[in-house]
Amino acid sequence: MDIIEIRNINKSYGENRVLNDISLKVAKGEVVSIIGPSGSGKSTLLRSIADLETVDSGSILIEGYDITEKSMDKKEKKKILLKTGMVFQNFNLFPHMTVRNNIARTLKVVKKASAKEADEITKQMLAKVGLIDKIDNYPNELSGGQKQRAAIARAMALDPDIMLFDEPTSALDPELVKEVLDLIKKLRDEKTTMLIVSHEMKFVKEISDKVIVMEKGKILEEGTSGKVFENSSSERVREFLKK
Repeated sequence: MDIIEIRNINKSYGENRVLNDISLKVAKGEVVSIIGPSGSGKSTLLRSIADLETVDSGSILIEGYDITEKSMDKKEKKKILLKTGMVFQNFNLFPHMTVRNNIARTLKVVKKASAKEADEITKQMLAKVGLIDKIDNYPNELSGGQKQRAAIARAMALDPDIMLFDEPTSALDPELVKEVLDLIKKLRDEKTTMLIVSHEMKFVKEISDKVIVMEKGKILEEGTSGKVFENSSSERVREFLKK
């Protein structure tokens, strides 16, 4: 069964149609990258999967459950949405909390974890992303790459089945990009299902099982990394990739 299935979703802000009849399937363990020019609807698509945006029509199924179904039980919906972790381009860490508390508090609030359990999971996740030595630092004491790794650790702490990355390196200085991309590669090697919005084309080409190219709210092309980057049937896609 596909872990995510999107059926004919549409989303508009006023007169601006941001998602236009989008359909997509993602298999368990698959890495899907979404590329395209700015304003093409990539981030809105990810935010819709995480239920941070409400689509106007169509369906989004996560592990067979339709999160757009208005009659869905709220507790059941919350349980399904916890299967998805999202990492934002601007980190979204709480500045007044240490790295430890950014993660542990999320576990206590969202998963009702005990203080001991939350602290143990926090340490495990920070060790995994190479930040255990920064556990009691505040976000303003971290580099951009460290902040993003802390944000990834926080998302992973909830043990999601799916990770969504919205331009995870766009706020970083070029020399800090590699440490975040290396961590995402590590997740791929662990067979984590991922959807990644990125402008790092070399990385996208290397990591993706499937690449989606969007423009003006539509999918222009969908295929393997090799097909999209080396043998695209769309002149517009070939033009975009030359830039």
